[in-house]
Amino acid sequence: MATENSIMTKRVYTKIVGTGSYIPTRTIGNEYFRNYSFFDSKTKQPLEKTNDEIIQKFKEITNISERRWLSDDMLNSDMAALAVKDACESAGIDPETLDFLIVGHNFGDVNPGSTQVDLLPSLANKVKAKLNIANPACICHDIISGCPGWTQGMIVADAYIRSETYTRGVVVGSDVLSRISDPHDRDTMIYADGAGATIVEAFESEEPTGILSHSSRSDSVTYWNLLTNGDSFNPNLNGNIQFIKMAGHKLYVYALSFVPGVVKESIEKAGLQLSDIKKVLIHQANEKMDEAILKNVFKLYNEKDIPEGIMPMSIEKLGNSSSATVPTLLDTILKGRMEGQSINKGDYIILCSVGAGMNINSIVYKV
Repeated sequence: MATENSIMTKRVYTKIVGTGSYIPTRTIGNEYFRNYSFFDSKTKQPLEKTNDEIIQKFKEITNISERRWLSDDMLNSDMAALAVKDACESAGIDPETLDFLIVGHNFGDVNPGSTQVDLLPSLANKVKAKLNIANPACICHDIISGCPGWTQGMIVADAYIRSETYTRGVVVGSDVLSRISDPHDRDTMIYADGAGATIVEAFESEEPTGILSHSSRSDSVTYWNLLTNGDSFNPNLNGNIQFIKMAGHKLYVYALSFVPGVVKESIEKAGLQLSDIKKVLIHQANEKMDEAILKNVFKLYNEKDIPEGIMPMSIEKLGNSSSATVPTLLDTILKGRMEGQSINKGDYIILCSVGAGMNINSIVYKV
């Protein structure tokens, strides 16, 4: 009877069994932008400040020193496929055994020298083809959810696995922002490229493990237009060309106002306390913004002392690669490639992102 009872109390959880990433080899330092012509967003006139002043202020706000841009001989789907390959090797599995392949992104494949997005067929189908996965039972689809593309993909994967619809899959976050950023907009210095992937599997356990909980919100009525496609700030540039546009200050205020509450709700859903959380892996958008978000999370618990190293940051060297920031950060830490950072068995960690829409996700995960 004891055996029967233990079987009855087992539940299916979603566990990450392998991670992978592709970080482009082309490094773009801040000095790269010294000869750019930046324009004012309102007046559409050249900015009066020198580029050295603009770059210095940018570094103070974001802490970005350099970023990675994809080489001209590659597309987003190539990068995503390499991240999946790396994750499969990490997990020691055959890609043919995947039940699903989900890719979170925003612009599909964009050719060098163009801002024309290519969303058909789906990036996930392109990745499957490039990996030569013949298994027709491996379903493919994309998720376009702004920077939270990967976290939203993980939530969908968790639903697939907990419902016992599928038992193994891969979730990818992959974006090439360098090709759709306006060269006359200071925000172009934020954007980067990258891809991260996670292999997830069903795992039966009496003790909670893997994805324990998640919370989300979408504030579309009031905040849908904080990240959009729009014309260049340079009025002399062809108006038919569309670039990514960001209402930076408004987005900053939105994130500080709402992300902490979503994080707290996810911790409460997991039945945990803030003190249980060992790491917070948050979307690498702006270092000062992320620090302010974390500070506000601790304020919600009436805590002032933030443990050193609880929020690893990769933005200084990698920039903001949108849906790829969280999975590439996770892969980097798990593979021991970030000095002074580690994630250990039994640790409770937060996986969190905020972006276009506006959408927020926070996942509580037990390693």
